[in-house]
Amino acid sequence: MSSAPGNREDCVPPDRGSEDVTLDESGGDIASTTGRQELEMCLGNNEIKSRAVVKYSAAPPPTTYALLQEKTDLKLPPANWLRESPQLGPAGSTVLGSSSKSKPFSSFGMAYDFIDSIGDDVDVVSDSENIKKLLKIPYSKSHVSMAVHRVGRTLLLDELDIQELFMRSSQTGDWTWLKEFYQRLIDQKWQRKKKSKEHWYQKAILSKFLYYSINGDGAAEPVPDSDNTDEGCGAEEFGPSWPATFTSTASDSEESAAHKESLQEGVPMDSKYALGQVASKEQNLTTLFNEGENSQGLRNDFVRNILWTFEDIHMLVGSNMPIFGGGRYPAVSLRLRDNNKPINILTGIDYWLDNLMCNVPELVMCFHVNGIVQKYEMIKTEDIPDLENSTFSTRVVKDIAQNILSFLKSNCTKEGHTYWLFKASGSDIVKLYDLTTLCEEAAEEKCQNPFTLPVAVLLYKVASNMMLKKSQNRKHYGTIRTLLLNCVKLLDQDRHPQIIASAHYMLAELFQLDEPPEEGAGGESLRAGGSEDSYSDEDDEEDPEDLPEDSDENGSFSTTLDSQDDSKAVAIIKSVGELSVPEKYKSTHQIRPIYAFPVSQDKEERCRHVLSYVLKGLKAVDGSIKKESDLPAADPNTPIPLKYEDGSKAVEKGIALLLDRAGPFQEDRKHPTRSGMIPGSWQHRMKLQLFFKASKAYYVLSDAATNLLKYGRALRYIKLALQCHDAYCSVSSTLHSRVLLFHSQCLSLCGDIQLMLAQNASNRAAYLEEYSYQTREDQEVLHSLHRESSCQAFNMASDLATDPEYQLFVSSKCYEAAYELLTSGVVKEHGPEQLAQVLKRLGNIRNEIGVFYMNQAAAMQTEKEVKKSVSIAEQEIWKKSFSCFEKGMKDFEAIEDSTNTSLLLCNTGRLMRICAQAHCATSADLSRGEFSPEESLYYNKAIDYYLRAMRSLATRGNHPAVWDSVNWELSTTYFTLATLLQDYAPLSRKAQEQIEREVTEAMLKSLKYCDLQTESARQPLYQYRAATIHHRLASMYHSCFRNQVGDEHLRKQHRSLAELHYSKAVLLFLSLKDAPCELLRTLLERVAFAEFTMAGQSSNGAKLKTLTGALDILTDTRHAFLLIHKELLEDYTETDCPELTRHLDSGADGTTSSGLNTIEVMKLIGVFEPSFSFLLLQLVKLMTAMKRKPSNKDEELLKTYKNVYSKILRAEKTAPLLSRIELFLDLLQQLTPKTGSGDLGASS
Repeated sequence: MSSAPGNREDCVPPDRGSEDVTLDESGGDIASTTGRQELEMCLGNNEIKSRAVVKYSAAPPPTTYALLQEKTDLKLPPANWLRESPQLGPAGSTVLGSSSKSKPFSSFGMAYDFIDSIGDDVDVVSDSENIKKLLKIPYSKSHVSMAVHRVGRTLLLDELDIQELFMRSSQTGDWTWLKEFYQRLIDQKWQRKKKSKEHWYQKAILSKFLYYSINGDGAAEPVPDSDNTDEGCGAEEFGPSWPATFTSTASDSEESAAHKESLQEGVPMDSKYALGQVASKEQNLTTLFNEGENSQGLRNDFVRNILWTFEDIHMLVGSNMPIFGGGRYPAVSLRLRDNNKPINILTGIDYWLDNLMCNVPELVMCFHVNGIVQKYEMIKTEDIPDLENSTFSTRVVKDIAQNILSFLKSNCTKEGHTYWLFKASGSDIVKLYDLTTLCEEAAEEKCQNPFTLPVAVLLYKVASNMMLKKSQNRKHYGTIRTLLLNCVKLLDQDRHPQIIASAHYMLAELFQLDEPPEEGAGGESLRAGGSEDSYSDEDDEEDPEDLPEDSDENGSFSTTLDSQDDSKAVAIIKSVGELSVPEKYKSTHQIRPIYAFPVSQDKEERCRHVLSYVLKGLKAVDGSIKKESDLPAADPNTPIPLKYEDGSKAVEKGIALLLDRAGPFQEDRKHPTRSGMIPGSWQHRMKLQLFFKASKAYYVLSDAATNLLKYGRALRYIKLALQCHDAYCSVSSTLHSRVLLFHSQCLSLCGDIQLMLAQNASNRAAYLEEYSYQTREDQEVLHSLHRESSCQAFNMASDLATDPEYQLFVSSKCYEAAYELLTSGVVKEHGPEQLAQVLKRLGNIRNEIGVFYMNQAAAMQTEKEVKKSVSIAEQEIWKKSFSCFEKGMKDFEAIEDSTNTSLLLCNTGRLMRICAQAHCATSADLSRGEFSPEESLYYNKAIDYYLRAMRSLATRGNHPAVWDSVNWELSTTYFTLATLLQDYAPLSRKAQEQIEREVTEAMLKSLKYCDLQTESARQPLYQYRAATIHHRLASMYHSCFRNQVGDEHLRKQHRSLAELHYSKAVLLFLSLKDAPCELLRTLLERVAFAEFTMAGQSSNGAKLKTLTGALDILTDTRHAFLLIHKELLEDYTETDCPELTRHLDSGADGTTSSGLNTIEVMKLIGVFEPSFSFLLLQLVKLMTAMKRKPSNKDEELLKTYKNVYSKILRAEKTAPLLSRIELFLDLLQQLTPKTGSGDLGASS
């Protein structure tokens, strides 16, 4: 029975007003500030689980219903009857039947408002009336007609009033094909059934009952205005259903759209994907779809939207059921029943499901007889299934729900298609038709499906929403691609170019160009998408082996239809009784995806996908712009640069134009673009996005080609990237910093490519072939670019030249342009890392150009037959080279790159040496003149640069290779300076002593930088140089000793220095295996030095000692002769020529195959023989003339000396070289054990 209104339990209120909303913590949807309305009901002894969350509610908080007095006559209207009421919503104003039907697009209105839930989270979106009708199919004989659409894993269900459509088709001509099909296969005689008077009578008293219940006085008296709610409250939300479709104004729609947008955290209007947002401020839903007589209402007019979880099924439902306060709970539903008619099972299910969906725990039933109120009865929601005459199993209802969902998901697989679920009145057979396929097969025009546009827009909105979350949900890329491809399939490009262009842009955005595809999760997850028009419903973690092999055991619906009437159906439920069988259709929706998202590790393939979508987007935009000519004439204000016109001048003009294009524009563009686009229009914004995406794709292609060393192809792609940017600049009023940053990257890459082309000039023919090739797709993209720009601003930077100097110059200008961009005010703070890279490239290209000019200068010297004075051309090349090196050093210093700074300093030092060589003085007879002051100046400058390079590196540990290189060059420069001073002494300008000091100083500094300890490839060279330096110093001191007269102290000093350096030189030459001639010469000079010393001695004892020491030195020549003998034997073996000895002896060919200079050997032998015989002769004389009696040892030595001397005298001077050397080795071997200590190089 009735309960007092104030008798309530504490419970979370199920309804709330739209003015008091906040975000739901779980999904970003709407809940009230008083708390989320969530109630999980376990009904029928824990048989059924139900949970409902109100996502949005436009109704005020529920007020207590009025308990009508007994005998109240409901046939009399209350004073407030049919007035707008937020408490009743459409249930009051439309109850008399302006339309009792759902709107045909009601699910789309909800889907647009809760786009986050569509595609994956929710299984079904529909009006609650449609859900109830489906779940009552096995119990009801009434007909069912619903349109089913698939978006991802979500099904949208809408009532398809076939009779209404046919009535309209008789006026508009639409749907005639469906009318014929319906009459032929389904219902031979269709007629719209008229409602009975009883039906309207029951509707009227229900309406009056509800108004009485909110009135509160129980009488038919007018209600005072002060007690009434504002009539205007919710008027726009709760207007009449069907008329709203045709009478709603644009302002109404905008207000409604703005209202719903304020309740959601949806896509920002100025976001990057807002270009194609159909619900944007420019083009709201109602105006977009108001296309003549096919227009339908797409507003979400439900009082509340509820996320209802029924067992494992997630549904977004719209409900208009009035909810009141009162009873034991703060929420009850009111029902009016005729006391003479028992409640049947259909009514019971209806009441139960309504309460479950709205989280209403109690039902208040008012009984009447002929409109006279009799009594009230309160029933708990969980008790409804057990009412008398209305008993039903909640578990069966659950099974019906799961089976119907499985059946629909199994067969409604094609996204974008409209499916029709139909059950005729009194029939047990449920059929599913694909209306899209049937429409395409009809002979009439195809675009007669009014669902096409709403479906396409929904697909687009869901994909757009998922794109905004792509960083977290890359596994959904396959789903996004499927959504967008199906969206594009549904739309006519001429009528909806904006959505098509935006969809293609998003398709291009799916392919990541600036990062490699992730391994594991990234790569595999992208493959989890569905095919272009169908999806898999399998769980992500389900093992395919767990799927049943034989689906016939679990599902018996037929897709192979026997009867002619059923041949057009996609699937059939042969008997509604099957729906009550638990898990009857569970296995049927485990569908495998047919295609996967195209994930490729190949960058070029990804870029080609991007460009194909960009091209389609550009075509859609171009097609929407009305223009007399597709390709406009060239802009008369844009100069067309001629290729290589006056070399550098043409480049300067081109680069100046490049910088003008790249600079940010300050003024807003007001006039139409070249193609006729209006700035600020969707075409304008979309083209900017597409041009930028194409530019990025071509950049990645160019970078990939560069890595493959395909420089011709790389230059072609970077040219296209720059042309895209040129077109972008032509239509953009201001350039964003990210665009300028990317443009600087393009210019840097272009500079890299031009540099590589200059360095690989030998492959120019292959590069030209790569550069000239162009795909049809690239040509079409270029055609679209030419609609906006002549695309010539960057020609000079990206043309393929034939001159390496020109390519180097263009490369440097590209880097300079990139640097100018990065140092401009707009970009300065955004690209510090990129600026460092560009500065490094600038330093490198300036080094390359400097080296190029330096090599030219060196070549000019070698080509000169007679060394005359330095020409002006040479000086100009030096200046260019030096200028480039200086600029490069500044670039590297700016980024604190000490290694590259030292390399440029090293190169500048080399340039100074080339300058020094050019100033070499030549006498009249073409012989080398004295060492000039200019040479000295430039060599000293070179030394300064090398020392700066050493200081820049600081220590060898910072970069060993560069340090060793600079160290070598510094040692070489000192050595060259000393050698030239010594060999071509400027005696006309300086005293001998000064020259000797300078030579000594330079030689010792060169020796200082000879790294003899570090093991490296240069170590033998350092050893040879050090040995040569000691040899030269010894020779100089030897000469000074011979020529010095008077100062005995100085002579002794020179003598000791000569001995010291000779001994060091001999030791170093002995450690080398490839300098026998140098070792032999040094030893012979040392012997000569001993002979000269002996000449100045008076006593025989001193002379004998000196001669013995000299003979010891000469004996050391055996090591040199052994090396010479070995090389001669190797050469003899290799040539296998018996005449070799005579050939070598003749000296016709100066060197052997091993590199031994036989002419030099012959000269040294010519010195060795007389010196050898002279020493032996003098020793024999002195030992014979000795006054004291010789010892046995002395006699033995004297005998040996005489024997060797006699053999030397008898030796044939014309004997082959090999024979003579073998003789010397034999004689030296005889002397070796006889002489003193035998230590190599030892002398007193």
